This record gives sequence, structure tokens and C-alpha cells, in this order.
Amino acid sequence: MAWLYVIVGGLFETAFAVSLKESQGFSRLWWTLSFAISVIISMVLLGIGLRDLPVGTAYAVWTGIGAAGTAIVGMLFMNDPASMLRISAIGLIVGGVVLLNLAGGTAH
Repeated sequence: MAWLYVIVGGLFETAFAVSLKESQGFSRLWWTLSFAISVIISMVLLGIGLRDLPVGTAYAVWTGIGAAGTAIVGMLFMNDPASMLRISAIGLIVGGVVLLNLAGGTAH
């Protein structure tokens, strides 16, 4: 269950990054509120996940999901460039997350 919290928290990390961009420097109220709510949810979920998971692994997975998710959303919906190099880099991030999970995901 701890991994579910970290994964969903990572998805909210993507939401807060996109909301931050769309807030245009906190000048758009609804995007600013979306950013603030997403940050809170993301951090709370990460914190709950950290009760049972090693901090290094959980944090790396959380940031990996956020980074890859934000890059994908940017390419699909925000006109970010979608080169093979960028797509390969996302694949490396996802691969690193998978390897961290395989290396062991429970705290002792």
C-alpha cells in the first residue's frame, strides 16, 4: 500500500509542475490554487509512503514519476519538443524507477 501512496503522490507532482507553469508566475488564480492543492496532496502522500519505505528509494520513485510524467504531459499537451533523445531519457528515468523497486522497497 505504501507504494501506491508514493505513485499517486508522484502523479500529483506532475499536476503541481503543470499547474505551476500554467499559473504564469502565480498570476492566474485557479492554476495557482491547483498548484497549492497538488503540492499538499503530493507531499502528504509521499510522507505516508515514507512510513514504510526507505527514503532514498521512495523519494527517487516519487521524483521519477513526477519528472517523467511532467515531460510526457509537456510533449503531449504543451508543445514541448518530442525528440527521440527526450523520449529515450524518459525511458531511462522509468528504467531507473523500476530498478530501484527491484533493489528492495521495504524499510528495515
